[in-house]
Amino acid sequence: MTPALRKPIDDMMETEERPLKRGWTTGACAAAAAKAACAALLTGEFPDPVEIGLPGGQRVAFALAVNETGDREATAGIVKDAGDDPDVTHGALVKATVRPGAAGSGVTFRRGEGVGLVTRPGLPVAVGEPAINPVPRKMIAESVREAAGEAADIEVEISVPDGAALAPRTLNPRLGILHGISILGTTGVVIPYSCSAWIHSIHRGIDVARAMGLTHVAGSTGNSSEAAVQKFHGLHEVALIDMGDFVGGMLKYVRAHPVPRVTIAGGVAKMTKLAQGMFDVHSKRGAADLDALAALVVQVGGSVELAEAVKGANTVAEAFSMARAAGAPIGDAVAEAAWRTAAPALRGADVELEILVFDREGGLQGRKGFMSVREG
Repeated sequence: MTPALRKPIDDMMETEERPLKRGWTTGACAAAAAKAACAALLTGEFPDPVEIGLPGGQRVAFALAVNETGDREATAGIVKDAGDDPDVTHGALVKATVRPGAAGSGVTFRRGEGVGLVTRPGLPVAVGEPAINPVPRKMIAESVREAAGEAADIEVEISVPDGAALAPRTLNPRLGILHGISILGTTGVVIPYSCSAWIHSIHRGIDVARAMGLTHVAGSTGNSSEAAVQKFHGLHEVALIDMGDFVGGMLKYVRAHPVPRVTIAGGVAKMTKLAQGMFDVHSKRGAADLDALAALVVQVGGSVELAEAVKGANTVAEAFSMARAAGAPIGDAVAEAAWRTAAPALRGADVELEILVFDREGGLQGRKGFMSVREG
C-alpha cells in the first residue's frame, strides 16, 4: 500500500464485509521467480508452481507467468497478487533472470528494468545498490540455494517492467530511489490495510533526512499541510515526511532517531484531535470533541453564546470559522494543546518540537513555536 492511495482505501473499508484476502510482497514474488529461474538454469525445467519458504517458516507456492531460457541464463516471472490490499504494485510482473556468477561470489544482485537505484544515504541498502531490501535479499538468496545448493554462485537480476511508471505513485523519488520501485517485505505476506508500508516510508524518510545531515523535518497529515509547511519554513523536499494520520508512529521513531527540530503540521480537524489526546488522527479512530473545542473558545475569551454555536457546528473547520469571525481565534490554543499531547512521546530526546495548524487553503491558523521537549 502507498500513502497516495489512502483516501480511496478508507472508502473501500467502509463497505467491505467479507474477510479480507492477504497477498504477497514483491520480495516473496522475486524470491519465487529467482528459485524457478535457477532451477531452469541448472536442469532446463521450470518448477510450476514453485514453492519457497517465508521468513515466518510457512511454505507457499506461486504460479509462473513467464518462463524463458537464453544463453547461460533463465528468466521466470510472477504476477504479484496483493490480495485485497490496494497496493500500487498489485498485478505487476516481478521477474528474475539468473546467470552463473563468478567463482566464490555467492548470490549477487543486479538491478533490472523498473527496479529502483538507491542514490541517497540512510536507507537499508547502500548508495548505488538496487533497491532490494535486506529481507527480500535474504529470501531470494535462500530460495536460490534451495535450487542450486549452499555453495551456489549465482547472479540474480530482478526487474519489474512497469516499475518506472509505478514509482511516482510511491515515495521512492523523495527518498532518492530512482528509476523504479523497491522490492520490499519483511514477512512475505501483505496484510490488507495494515498500513505497514506507510509506517515503513515514515521511518525511511527520517533515516534519509538524518543521513543527509538535515536538522529539521516536518511531518504532515496531508498534501495541503505539507505544501503549507514547506512554504512556511522553506524546507528541502527530503525534510518533508508524509506521516498521514500516524502522528504517534512518527514521534515514536523520532524519539529513537532524533532530529534537532521537528514540526508537526496538519489541518484544523486533525490537529484538534491531536490536541485532545489522539495520536492516530484517522477519522475511524474517532471524531474531534466539539464540546471540548467549545470550552477552549471560552478559555481564549470567546462568549458563552459562541461556545454554544461551536458545539453545534457541523465540522471543526466550521467551528474555527465561527471563532475567527467572532474575534476568538482558537488556533494557537489548539496548537498549544497539541504540543502538550505530542511532547511526552519525544521526552528524553534532544528535540525541539513545533506544531502548525493550517486551514484547507494553507493559511496558518495556529502555531506553537519550537520548544525543547525536555523543558515543556
